Amino acid sequence: MFVLTHHPREPLTMKGGTTFTFVTDGIDSALAQALTAAGEQDVAIAGGAATVNQYLAAGLIDELRTHVAPFTLGAGERLFDGAPVLNLELLSARYASLVTHIGYRVVR
Repeated sequence: MFVLTHHPREPLTMKGGTTFTFVTDGIDSALAQALTAAGEQDVAIAGGAATVNQYLAAGLIDELRTHVAPFTLGAGERLFDGAPVLNLELLSARYASLVTHIGYRVVR
């Protein structure tokens, strides 16, 4: 796991063997490290609006998964603030008891 942060830290290994590597030199570095570690597997980017918007603006996201819950926060960063106009193709939509999971492919 690679964690974008502004605060340098040593890697942290958890019980079970998962290691969190803290990356302070930006999204390109974090993605490059994740791709190297993943080999042939997919890389998932999870984070808040600021992180996702940086990757969207750089054109580095192929699929977007959103999770919609029936409440509003009232404040905070907007999900697509500063992101380019996106053409999205619906891949999946699934409703669970208190959340709707929606998957899109980013059409280029």
